[in-house]
Amino acid sequence: MKCSDGIFALFFLLLGNHLWCQTIEICKSCAVTTIREGVAQASDFDTLLIKKGTYKEFNIKVDKPLTLLGEDYPVIDGDDKGEIITIVSDSVTVDGLFIINVGTSYTADYAAIRVVESENFLIQNVVLEKLFFGIYLEKSKNGRVYHNKIIGDAVDEYNSGNGIQLWYSKNVTVERNIVQHVRDGIYLEFSDNITIHNNISSNNLRYGLHFMFSNDDIYTENIFENNGAGVAVMFSKKIKMQGNTFRKNWGTASFGMLLKEINDAEINGNTFEENTVGINIEGSNRIEYKNNDFVKNGWAIKVRGACYTNSFVNNNFLYNSFDISYNSNLNDNKFERNYWSGYTGYDLDKNGIGDIPYRPVKLFSYVVNRTPETIVLLRSLFMDIIDFSERVSPIFTPDNLLDANPLIKPLR
Repeated sequence: MKCSDGIFALFFLLLGNHLWCQTIEICKSCAVTTIREGVAQASDFDTLLIKKGTYKEFNIKVDKPLTLLGEDYPVIDGDDKGEIITIVSDSVTVDGLFIINVGTSYTADYAAIRVVESENFLIQNVVLEKLFFGIYLEKSKNGRVYHNKIIGDAVDEYNSGNGIQLWYSKNVTVERNIVQHVRDGIYLEFSDNITIHNNISSNNLRYGLHFMFSNDDIYTENIFENNGAGVAVMFSKKIKMQGNTFRKNWGTASFGMLLKEINDAEINGNTFEENTVGINIEGSNRIEYKNNDFVKNGWAIKVRGACYTNSFVNNNFLYNSFDISYNSNLNDNKFERNYWSGYTGYDLDKNGIGDIPYRPVKLFSYVVNRTPETIVLLRSLFMDIIDFSERVSPIFTPDNLLDANPLIKPLR
């Protein structure tokens, strides 16, 4: 055998079945009329080209490497009977489908698309409506959920599911999705090395993004707006949160971001605007808060306790009712070179740094934490007087909780 013949033989061997894959057309007048029939007839790595139309199907099990490609967004109507597409094979692509009417159950988490113990999957350009759960990844890895639109009709938390859910999954990218009107827009549990980028999660009942027991994840340039609460990050470590917008998450128990038992994280370059609480922090340590904007929130930051060795550097605090709320008289967190719109000091040497420190914790915020009804006195002269007295001689707030070098002008 010539050397060149050996190379070609190896080439064809590596390609294997990819050379013989075919496209199977599915439509009402085609030889194959249902998606389930197409899956059964297909060989590995075939493409099912699903023509425009409505297909009343559910419990479609994809158990081989396939591409399900919709032409002009064919509708797959589950007729409220159960799960619609379940993927149990590696190397499956779902592209360009319109899926509606997922079944609702109080014992099973029916999803429009479920991926189970699979890898190298791609779910893109899919529209999901009238759903229970949208896209559910279960013990899967090395995949991508890209450019999908998920619109639920959730009214109550107990009978609604999440838009995109990852459970025990790894190395997945969730990018450019729109998720609305579900319980949690995006939910992660026991899922590591996940990238969540450039999504819009809004008008959801509970959280725009919610994750627990998930480490080494990064989320960037997402918008979380008008949710029951913006983002909840719990019992996780080494999370990077950069360039996101948390906006208009209002309510008596609402916040832009909740951090609970989070360690060794980075929160940089985000915008927290018009939330009841910008960031609510509890039991979280060694976190860097840098280059964030806190704008017109009720509370920019609420520190509820057991938070140590955190740094707040080069942030803008702009026109919040309260910049910092603190429920302890001990502090080892660092506040340095932030801009505070409430700062009334001076800069005689013109170096851009205030000549006197700024104390961001008002006594009134301490009072409101213990007696919420006193919030009605927020703009009263009496409250201004007691806040001034606490700044002069701290008794109830940590005497070392101050920014020794407050900026005279806002950053950026």
